Amino acid sequence: MIMRRRAVARSAVRLAAGTAVVAGTAGAIRHHQDQKYAAQDAQQQAQYDDSQQQAQMEQLEQQNAMQQQQIQQMQAQQAAAQQAAPAPAAPAAGGTDLNSQLMQLSQMHNAGVLTDEEFAQAKAKLLAGG
Repeated sequence: MIMRRRAVARSAVRLAAGTAVVAGTAGAIRHHQDQKYAAQDAQQQAQYDDSQQQAQMEQLEQQNAMQQQQIQQMQAQQAAAQQAAPAPAAPAAGGTDLNSQLMQLSQMHNAGVLTDEEFAQAKAKLLAGG
């Protein structure tokens, strides 16, 4: 009976040792897999961050290009407006004809050369005989 107890005890120890080895190996494998997955996650995150940064840079470049294009269009419009603006009408011969002077004032007012207030003052001055 003593022999049998020793045999049972030895088999229990062997079983416990085998279980410990299997559990330790499984733990080591699990740890290795966790490290592997963490490294993969870090690499994927870095790639995602890089692609986001690249997309932001491209978006900024597009915005800058659009702004430059708008500036060029505005400059072209201003140049065209300056070229299209009529030159002030030459004064009538002698400058005494009231009708031609009023027409000239009206044209200047319509062209935006004279404000409403300036137009009214100049018209009043002409009509007053001055």
